[in-house]
Amino acid sequence: MRQVWIERAGPPDVLTVREVEEPTPAAGEVRIRVEAAGVNFGDIMGRLGTYPALPIPCVPGFEVGGRVDAVGEGADEAWLGRSVLSMLPRGGYADAVCAAASAVLERPAEMSAQEGAAFPVNYLTAHLLVERMGALTPDETVLIHSAGGGVGTAAVQIAHRIGAQIIGCASGHKHDFLKSVGVDHCIDYTQEDFETRVRDITGGRGVELILDPIGGRSFRKSCRCLAPTGRLGIFGMSSVATGKARNWLGSLKAAWGTRLRFTPPGLMSQSVGVFGVNLGNLGIDPERLRSWLTSLLESYHEGALRPVIGGTFPLESAADAHRLIESRQNVGKVLLLP
Repeated sequence: MRQVWIERAGPPDVLTVREVEEPTPAAGEVRIRVEAAGVNFGDIMGRLGTYPALPIPCVPGFEVGGRVDAVGEGADEAWLGRSVLSMLPRGGYADAVCAAASAVLERPAEMSAQEGAAFPVNYLTAHLLVERMGALTPDETVLIHSAGGGVGTAAVQIAHRIGAQIIGCASGHKHDFLKSVGVDHCIDYTQEDFETRVRDITGGRGVELILDPIGGRSFRKSCRCLAPTGRLGIFGMSSVATGKARNWLGSLKAAWGTRLRFTPPGLMSQSVGVFGVNLGNLGIDPERLRSWLTSLLESYHEGALRPVIGGTFPLESAADAHRLIESRQNVGKVLLLP
């Protein structure tokens, strides 16, 4: 079978396909024949050598959709043949993966493998940002940066379900789509200053929740857009991954700029809050994650949540999938199809 490896830090071309023996599920595990694997920005950070959850060399990939074709000792044989989705610590860029049975969920009958692979990371991240930690309510306004990306489109759907006013930041060619799925105001960050536009849209009041995966200067500007009692949810630092190789100087600048801004006295004086979400380092009981994901799948079954697929690539074209995400041209989730 095939796996895609990050063998060294560098541009997309460092991704290499290897032929390896099929894995055998250990006790308590099942083997999933992968039909689709999610591509996340964390994979790109790992390829650049700046993401601890993906120590090089490794096989990236945090989520898959597929079908169970083998079970390990102690795992329920009823899993055999089931259509499933699963989150993984890594390894999803492959023809087959083994996962703990506790991390595997059966897909709703109407959910395709592609939707299954597009669901766990994006919707769990968006759920934590918008509902659990962001505590968004119908009378509030949320600003979503990178609104056309995988997490962004999931967050738009969840915020729309809540009934909040939504401001989405994205390049202009994505605006028609975003408005069609519930975004009330779109900002073209390539042409407009989002801080000025947010003030114009809200009459100078600011917003109650901001989701920012960009980092550095964007964090500081976002903080200035918060209304009293506002919350800034951080879930990435894409500003440090704009080149083809590791950008240590950019990382240091972004980290230093963030430290200068988010001081306890400053937060108290403004009555605002800052929190972060990273599923790769989430030290939460797996059963809680499973319960949240199960609840989100119920919303999928009801039609309230639907993954947006922004591009699909064969496994051997993983480098092209990375290039698409780095170009910021995708609307929704990018997938590999083994």
